[in-house]
Amino acid sequence: MTASTTGRLTSAVTPAAADILFDRHLRVPPDPVAGELRPTSEVDRAHVVMLTEQGVIGPETAARLLRGIEELRAADFAPLRHLPAPRGRYLAYEGHLVDTLGEETGGVLHSGRSRNDLNATVLRLRLRTPYDRLLAETDALGRVLVAQGRRWHTTVMPAYTHHQPAVPVTYGHYLAGVAAALVRDLDQLEHAGRELGENPLGAGATGGTTLPVDPARTTELLGFTAPLGNSLHAVASRDLVLRLLGACAVLGVLLTRTAHDFQSWTSAENPLLRLPDDLVGSSSMMPQKRNPFLLENIQGKAAAALGALTSATTAMSTARYTNAIAVGTEAVGHVWPALEATTDAVVLLRLMVEGAEPEEDTMLRRAAEGHTAATALAERLVVAGVPFRTAHHMVGEISTAALAGGRTFEETAAEHLADRSPGLLDALDPASVAAAAGAGGGPAPAAVLAALDEADRGLGALAAAADARRVHWESARRALDDAVSALIHRS
Repeated sequence: MTASTTGRLTSAVTPAAADILFDRHLRVPPDPVAGELRPTSEVDRAHVVMLTEQGVIGPETAARLLRGIEELRAADFAPLRHLPAPRGRYLAYEGHLVDTLGEETGGVLHSGRSRNDLNATVLRLRLRTPYDRLLAETDALGRVLVAQGRRWHTTVMPAYTHHQPAVPVTYGHYLAGVAAALVRDLDQLEHAGRELGENPLGAGATGGTTLPVDPARTTELLGFTAPLGNSLHAVASRDLVLRLLGACAVLGVLLTRTAHDFQSWTSAENPLLRLPDDLVGSSSMMPQKRNPFLLENIQGKAAAALGALTSATTAMSTARYTNAIAVGTEAVGHVWPALEATTDAVVLLRLMVEGAEPEEDTMLRRAAEGHTAATALAERLVVAGVPFRTAHHMVGEISTAALAGGRTFEETAAEHLADRSPGLLDALDPASVAAAAGAGGGPAPAAVLAALDEADRGLGALAAAADARRVHWESARRALDDAVSALIHRS
């Protein structure tokens, strides 16, 4: 026996889940100095190029300054790691450039700029990577939901209301419903992230600057889509963070509810889904256990954004509408762990949806035992001229009699409705009822496939927008590199 197996389980947890749950904290954490100063220096490069083009600083000075910045970037900011930073790393970084390049060169870097608009700009740059990863992983979950929905679109199961069998549907119909909600949530994430395209640079402390800065040029060089038109708004607002957290919180609700369903359907009492060994865990004491513990991790991680939203909103609400530490530092600090936790929850649910296999016989049996065809029988009586409430009462009595007599719903219905048209009871099994329920987006095969097609189109449109955004960012990065290189080699 190896450490990755137990007497009950034949494999360890799948590597993607193990990375999230067990391995990540063992890694060496990213260097905080480089993590803060690399996006800051990216803004600096664009700012220096723009100031040079606007004639605020000379090309020779710009070349020396850019060479100094490039040297720091190439060294991953190693010369700054042990410098004291009593007023923050940025001022230590700027001070280093002044000390090494001289006041006439290093001292021009901050012309027409404040830490206020710099911080607002850096936030947007830093958010790109975790935001893009969240969208990519959510898209991947959506693709799996669609694929599995197609695979199981005729696999009959009961839909549940109030934890009781309700009507016959299919597992694919359920997955299509989750996919439809996910596309809506992904669309809201995309909408919330549009503010990532707004460039605050040029706003200064709150009132702009008298220097002839060109926000349109830094917008182009940094991959934004438009400069912000009001300097107070640019530095006072971090509503972007609230919108992202709000969208994550709503997505988290869907993830949690789906995980709750999977918990119910993998229970020993109602085993509708079967999970492979690499998606469950054993017990340290009870050797017979197969615990679908990843579902609990999904629920815990999906709730992180709601807590972050509450904390960030509370912090922001204490500040006046101007630049404020409570807003730009304290409130913003909640977004990073929340984005990571939401992304982790998305990945874990994707693994579960991908690996879960329906117990088809059990699903069909539960649909039959739960009398899920009862509503369809009542509706057939309506077509035969019986008022719905009367039909509802009649079928309720049939269900009661079937349970009391230990007989099937169909057999009991045949006895109670023997004087009715024989066709009334044809194809009353759950599979036939589900296949006939196409109206209103029901579980009929054509309706399920149409819903999956719609979700697929929605995912495709959102993925195309994400691809265009990545191309735009990469194009801007190359343009900035070229502009910096041209200035450096010009002198």
